[in-house]
Amino acid sequence: MRRCRVASYNVHQCVGGDGRRAPARVADVLREVAPDIVGLQEVDSRAGSDVAGSEQLDYLAGALGLHPIAGPTILRHDGHYGNALLTRHPVIDVRHLDLTVYPREPRAAIDADLDVGGTPLRFVATHLGLLPGERRLQVRRLLEALAGTRDRPIVLCGDINEWFAVGRPLRWLEARLGRLPGLRTFPSFRPLFALDRIWIRPLALAQRLVVHDTPAARAASDHLPLVAELDLDLLWPPRLRASRSGAGPCP
Repeated sequence: MRRCRVASYNVHQCVGGDGRRAPARVADVLREVAPDIVGLQEVDSRAGSDVAGSEQLDYLAGALGLHPIAGPTILRHDGHYGNALLTRHPVIDVRHLDLTVYPREPRAAIDADLDVGGTPLRFVATHLGLLPGERRLQVRRLLEALAGTRDRPIVLCGDINEWFAVGRPLRWLEARLGRLPGLRTFPSFRPLFALDRIWIRPLALAQRLVVHDTPAARAASDHLPLVAELDLDLLWPPRLRASRSGAGPCP
C-alpha cells in the first residue's frame, strides 16, 4: 500500500505565542506529524535566525531527515525568507511560480514534481496575500500553471489567507481541484479560521484530513499544521490493485 502523509504548516518564523523564536519546538511538532511531504510558510533562513545558529530550513531538514527545497519570497543580504518544502521522496523537478502583485509583499509558490513510490506527484506549496483582490489574481495564476496537468495527481497546499468560506478564490480552486473541508487552524491557541488548506486531485485519493492540535503545536507557532493522508494505490483500477497487492483477481 502506497500511503503518503502530506501537511501544510505556517511556522511563523518559528516564533510561538510566547514571542520566543524556537525552531526546536517546530521540529518537535513536525516529528509528531511525521509527514512524507510538508509545505512550510514564513520560514526565516537568515544566518543565525535560530537558537542553533543555523538557518531554519537547514535546521528543520536536518532534524527531520528530509530533503529541503527553498522557495524564498524576500531576499536579504544575510539570507532569505518565505516558503519551503521538506520531502522524503526523490525530487524530479522544481519550478518557482511568481505570484507577486505589486506593490504588495512578494509572494510565490513552490511547484515540485516528486517520485512517490514510482508515481509522479505534483506538489505545490504557497502563501497567498492579505487583500482579496491580490488573492484573486494569485489564484488565477496558480490555476493557469496547473492547467493541462492530467497525467499525475496534484496536491496544492498553503496558507491561503482566505477568511471567508464563500470567497471567490476558494470557489475557483474547489471547482478545479475538488472540495475538502475547511478546518480551523488559526490562531493556534484558539482556532477560529480555516486559513491553511490542502487540495488533492483526484479527490478520491484523500483518505483523511485533520488539524494537528496538540500542546506542542499550540506553543510552536500561531498556526496549527493541517495534515492529509493519500492512498496512491487508488490510482490503479481495482483488478490491477489486487494483482499488485498479490491478491487474487476480483470477482
